[in-house]
Amino acid sequence: MPVTLKDVAERAGVSRSAVSRTFTAGASVSAKTRRKVEKAATELGYSPNALASSLTTGRTKLIGLISNNFHNPIFLEVFDLFTRGLQERGLRPLLVNLSDEVAPDNSVQMLRQYSVDGVVVASSTLPPEFAEAFRSAGIPVVHSFGRYSSSPKVHVVGIDNMECGRIAARALVDRGYDDVGFLGGPERATSTQDRFAGFREEMLRHPQARTRHSFATAYSFQAGRAEMQRLIAEGPAQAYFCGDDVLSIGALSAVRDAGLRVPEDIGILGLNDMEMAGWENINLTTIRQPIRQIIRSSIELVVAMLDEPDRYPEARLFPCSLVERGTLRPLS
Repeated sequence: MPVTLKDVAERAGVSRSAVSRTFTAGASVSAKTRRKVEKAATELGYSPNALASSLTTGRTKLIGLISNNFHNPIFLEVFDLFTRGLQERGLRPLLVNLSDEVAPDNSVQMLRQYSVDGVVVASSTLPPEFAEAFRSAGIPVVHSFGRYSSSPKVHVVGIDNMECGRIAARALVDRGYDDVGFLGGPERATSTQDRFAGFREEMLRHPQARTRHSFATAYSFQAGRAEMQRLIAEGPAQAYFCGDDVLSIGALSAVRDAGLRVPEDIGILGLNDMEMAGWENINLTTIRQPIRQIIRSSIELVVAMLDEPDRYPEARLFPCSLVERGTLRPLS
């Protein structure tokens, strides 16, 4: 039979309420009683019941972690960092798969049923209104990798996707490409829209260069491969900013299968700098998104909101940088 709170109380010679207070953060209990209870609990192998504790404290310590792109390998790293970071703070992540779903209603209902203490929306494609629905439902929320706004309605932590588009355009122009393409993710995705807007804005400063654009159906290897196959059949540009590493790797596959060389025939530039981008057989030139800092900052905000749910929303932006590898021409 599992060891109960009553068993610990009897072994320690204290009341059950004293045991409960010992294992309740912030509750008042004397040092002497705490030592007796902890000693008894260790001897009996007792662990407090988290669900029972939530009835006393009014907190479940559950944090909903929502994403809508489980097909992108970058989210293996994202989930690893988020789950470990939350658990280190004594919180419990509840993972929600939103693939192919864009309306927040089902997610809000589900997470209210679980009485989560907060929510992290980890998505660069969902619109701001998605995260805002949780705030409207009274659930503290942080939108990680979300769309930047100077006056956000919820906490947003991420990057300036428009500036990433500008960085990409400058990288291609500086390497002498005069026929360049933007190969984005789904056109409805906010990250795609902003990266394309920045790319196009910067390319307008270089009228000597031809600029093309197209969109893949998803941020996935297969979608990037299929779109690049189509572009090659029509007559490709000299180089492409693919807007995402996994799209870029799909595009690389299509280029090589067509008997073309990278970067000699077609240059490829990605975004994210996920682990496999640096693998020797990929060696992708890319724009690094500081994922660890974004996740660390998101968790800090979640923890702060647990004590201050009405904390004024803020936007935290982290700078990106170009990572030179082997899929673009070298600088002259």
